[in-house]
Amino acid sequence: MENTENVKAITTLVKAKSAGLRIASAESCTGGLVAAALTEAPGASEVFERGFVTYSNEAKTDLLGVPAPLIAAHGAVSAEVARAMAEGALAHSLADVAVSITGVAGPGGGSAEKPVGLVHFACARRDGVVVHVARRFGPLSRAAIRAAAVEQALDLLIDAVDAMGGKG
Repeated sequence: MENTENVKAITTLVKAKSAGLRIASAESCTGGLVAAALTEAPGASEVFERGFVTYSNEAKTDLLGVPAPLIAAHGAVSAEVARAMAEGALAHSLADVAVSITGVAGPGGGSAEKPVGLVHFACARRDGVVVHVARRFGPLSRAAIRAAAVEQALDLLIDAVDAMGGKG
């Protein structure tokens, strides 16, 4: 694990533990890298509740309850699907906070509307707040886009935990 990612993962876990919060992830283009970053840190089992790797549209629907018509209307790489993934991770877990990631990691698969490097994130909290962020990382390598996406997801988790009382 890269140093910055390691620090962010540990910060997330320490703050969540202090606040008594549990975390879940719902990942598409990162394929479980957020879960891996969190579980690489000691003490993760006290905070990380579960992770969903929902790479296919069917997995998003089957495991997270993302409506197939929503995916058909907006595409898997969209704000709407990212929000539904995060909310679905909360609904299908015991977590208090869930982060989701869906994007185009490349090198292929991009379009003019959804270029390589476009990644949508959402972070949902049990109190009903859902925050969405879209990032355009540009035509970086697949590995660089996925690494940048993990860092962004961890930042969203830290912000959500802080908002729920985990500033400690």
